[in-house]
Amino acid sequence: MQTGIAEKGDTLRLAYAQYLTIVKYKAFTQVTVRNPWDLTRVLHTYLLVDKRKPLPRVLPQGTVVRIPLERMLVYSAVHCGLFDELGMVEAVRGVCDLPYIRLEKIHRRVAEGKVTDVGSSMSPNIERVIALRPDGILLSPFENGSYGRIEKLGVPLIECADYMETSALGRAEWMRFYGMLIGKEYESDSLFTKVEYAYQALRHVADETEEKPVVLAELKQGSAWYVPGGKSVTGQMYADAGACYAFGTIAENGSVPLSFETVFDRARHADYWLIKYNQMHDKTYAELERDYRPYAGFDAFRKRRIYGCNTAKVLYYEETPFHPERLLKDLIAVFHPNLFPNYEMRYFTPLSE
Repeated sequence: MQTGIAEKGDTLRLAYAQYLTIVKYKAFTQVTVRNPWDLTRVLHTYLLVDKRKPLPRVLPQGTVVRIPLERMLVYSAVHCGLFDELGMVEAVRGVCDLPYIRLEKIHRRVAEGKVTDVGSSMSPNIERVIALRPDGILLSPFENGSYGRIEKLGVPLIECADYMETSALGRAEWMRFYGMLIGKEYESDSLFTKVEYAYQALRHVADETEEKPVVLAELKQGSAWYVPGGKSVTGQMYADAGACYAFGTIAENGSVPLSFETVFDRARHADYWLIKYNQMHDKTYAELERDYRPYAGFDAFRKRRIYGCNTAKVLYYEETPFHPERLLKDLIAVFHPNLFPNYEMRYFTPLSE
């Protein structure tokens, strides 16, 4: 069955995603995922074949996925939320890390016995996975990683490398691939078009602003302060929101550990400071100073220009990967408050005293 294909395929134009290539043939669709940690290599090749039709006699090398998937095991709440938005939450039949999933519909379906909780994503309960009989397992890859016993089940492993993309729209564009998996290609294409249009319209508004305030991000964790690199999705979004990121010159697409002294030296005069945290109550200036007294030395602290996102209360991680336009509008409203005077922020709010 594994041989070359003489037929010329139709390559789907992807405008932003760097690690994804989709080529359509008459009998199947070939999806190639590049290795984000070594761009000279392929992470995985998938051959999507309609399950209602016979398997083609001739196929290239790759993992055959019979679509649409109807019994998925999904590791991430991010993808559960997307499938729900595309009207196919019923195709999610198993999840990992249920305590960290904040989607009420998933919890209700678990209680009803329609979704199986297979435990931790680091070590899923293999017996529950086998009993689930998934037709696809969606998980997040990591560098030089293996998936243990789950790899030996003969179930297609869909490696969701969207989180490694270096632009917000690049990550969001992966929804076009995920839509194909569940038979919602048209719907996912339509959704992405709306997201792209809204994002670019907002970016254009921010581009027109003359003032570009300096922004600082995150908090110290232990002995290091992990700041997003200038080429990260976060760093790029600050630029798209009309701000000057204090660490925008760091040419990394992930987070970089810096000492407090380094961060303070470079960003003590930043105009705004954005933090994310997870706790039952909203963080205050008094609590922030109790956490680490030197925080009070930043201009943004003294001028009361710190905005916090309490991920225990808002669906930041669940929504923003595939709806970056929502986050972008929040950021623009922080950096340029006169542009949206009556806007009610979705994720970030000013810290109280």
